[in-house]
Amino acid sequence: MKLVKIKVKGIPLFKDTLEVDFFAQQRVNADDSEMLQELFSYKNSSIYLNNAIGLIGINASGKTTTLKVIAFVIEMLNHKPINSIPTNKIMSKLDLNETVIFETYFYCEDETINKLETKVKKCPDEKNCGEKYIIVEERAWSKPVASIKSKEDMFNFQKRNISLERNNDAEFLLDDVSISISIMKRANAKEMFFWDMLNLTDYTILRVKGNFPMELVEFLDPSIEWIKCEDKGIDSERAEKIHLKFKGKEEIILRNILDLQDYLSSGTIKGLSIFMNAIFTFQSSGYLIVDELENHFNKEIVATLIRFFMDSKVNSGGGTLIFSTHYPELLDEFKRNDCIYIIKNKEGITAENLSRILKRNDIKKSEAYESGYLEGTVPIYDSYIKLKKSLYK
Repeated sequence: MKLVKIKVKGIPLFKDTLEVDFFAQQRVNADDSEMLQELFSYKNSSIYLNNAIGLIGINASGKTTTLKVIAFVIEMLNHKPINSIPTNKIMSKLDLNETVIFETYFYCEDETINKLETKVKKCPDEKNCGEKYIIVEERAWSKPVASIKSKEDMFNFQKRNISLERNNDAEFLLDDVSISISIMKRANAKEMFFWDMLNLTDYTILRVKGNFPMELVEFLDPSIEWIKCEDKGIDSERAEKIHLKFKGKEEIILRNILDLQDYLSSGTIKGLSIFMNAIFTFQSSGYLIVDELENHFNKEIVATLIRFFMDSKVNSGGGTLIFSTHYPELLDEFKRNDCIYIIKNKEGITAENLSRILKRNDIKKSEAYESGYLEGTVPIYDSYIKLKKSLYK
């Protein structure tokens, strides 16, 4: 199961409908195909997915909130109860009479494109159920990829009958679980493998246990000879044991994963977590979401991670990295414009695909961003002057 597009309407923080495309919208040349994942073919063309999607914007533009929406949709499609999804807080400002509409398009292993429309509201009995949400209406459509004639036709279901409806076909479900579970069973589809690192943006905690590849350890810190983490379970007297050895030094044994912060840099700890999760994502054709990817890293390490996702030999499973950044220089790692979203917040959050602003891929993206050509991508000059004058005083 792979995401193709999501459209979300009704979240109060957003100005209009949020629309995020996971497929390559621009023309794909022979050189580009190596950094993309071919999803399926129709006639003499193919549909490709972007293996790395970057969100960029100034502070408080809404990058993190946009990532949370994407994370919420993935977990909802993986039939997790929406009241158990941490990112459901994106709907916290909803009034009781307001509805959020999630329109998702995804590919299933039975070679179909599916559209799922999910309408969510706050639980009307707020005294008894608290800050909870219910799915009030849900419908699904499906069509074989063999019937698709163009990219635009992927999203045209006007002449298709509803294939599944919540009230008629899914009465057994709880009111906060999507009918996507029924769609997946019918299509014999697998859940989307998903690593959400949103809650680790400002923390450097190693969340991956086991033996780390020496090539990765040396890439992040050449002074380390090895690092191994054992996890014997919470019932064991010694649930954790971390073996750490620096070159030319005696082995250090730690009993708490948090103690690693006394020996390793924040960049090394975060690097071990992100790159190991990236490896799992490569293998599983899954999704890895990281907020402020550059935190604790130098530019070259971040660029390396992005390049790995866009290298079909490394990322042979077709995993997808979805990240936010403040650094416009990272945009130059992308040869294409359709995998970059410019996030702004003016009377509400908006996300605009760069391919709709810059038609040519050969324009240096960082210069266009920093110059203000894209509008709203650099701090307002008047605010800068006011701050400068206040510092004079």
